[in-house]
Amino acid sequence: MLKKILSAVLILSLILVFASCAKKDESKGKITSVDDLAGKTIGVQLGTTGDIYASDVENATIERYNKGHDAVQALKQGKVDCVIIDIEPAKAFLEKNPDLKILEEPFEIEEYAICVSKDNPELTAAINSALATLKENGTIDQIIKNYIGDETKGTSPYVSPDNVDRSNGTLIMATNAAFEPYEYKEGDKIVGIDADLAQAIADILGMELVIEDMEFDAIIGAVQSGKADIGVAGMTVTEDRLKNIDFTDPYTTATQVIIVKAD
Repeated sequence: MLKKILSAVLILSLILVFASCAKKDESKGKITSVDDLAGKTIGVQLGTTGDIYASDVENATIERYNKGHDAVQALKQGKVDCVIIDIEPAKAFLEKNPDLKILEEPFEIEEYAICVSKDNPELTAAINSALATLKENGTIDQIIKNYIGDETKGTSPYVSPDNVDRSNGTLIMATNAAFEPYEYKEGDKIVGIDADLAQAIADILGMELVIEDMEFDAIIGAVQSGKADIGVAGMTVTEDRLKNIDFTDPYTTATQVIIVKAD
């Protein structure tokens, strides 16, 4: 009888040891903080700040997608271990994908600005002046609150003033309309924080706003070549980008976050 008891205890001990080892091996592959990104496969939207910063992660494999949505789908399918993207689009993705979660620890904090050609310093100065006015009178805060915040979302849509003189021509904005809530499509119309901000700037400058949708990594080239006057697409000022383009003063602060599977 004693032998049977000892044998049962031994078997139970072995089971507990194997279970513990399995848990340890499983936890090794999980991403719970920025420190766990080394050696992982990271999904990003091509040409974004997340792409730039993720490229510096030690031994990481970076999978680049034309749309943030495609990177999120790759995560759900197990093709990548995580996705790095701006927090507001991340929240929008999680509303439709409850099987995912955002890590509490931010990956990077950044500021968004409008890109303008180096050959057009007058436009940069004019937009900076308009941004200062829109910050001072609370318009930028109003626009952001209309798209972000459980209690304020949808309560303060931007409306252009009546009888704006638009005799100063056309302001062409290049964007990538797949970055909710900054720019996205409702039917055929491009809406979002950046679209409303650009409209408010055009109103002050006395110009007609035209928005052109394109891939994110084509925006700077479009502004450089003159196909667009400005690029507004949740774009962060980086040293690398400053080699090719100028930026206005920042208009908002944003955070890059890590999306992982909820389990």
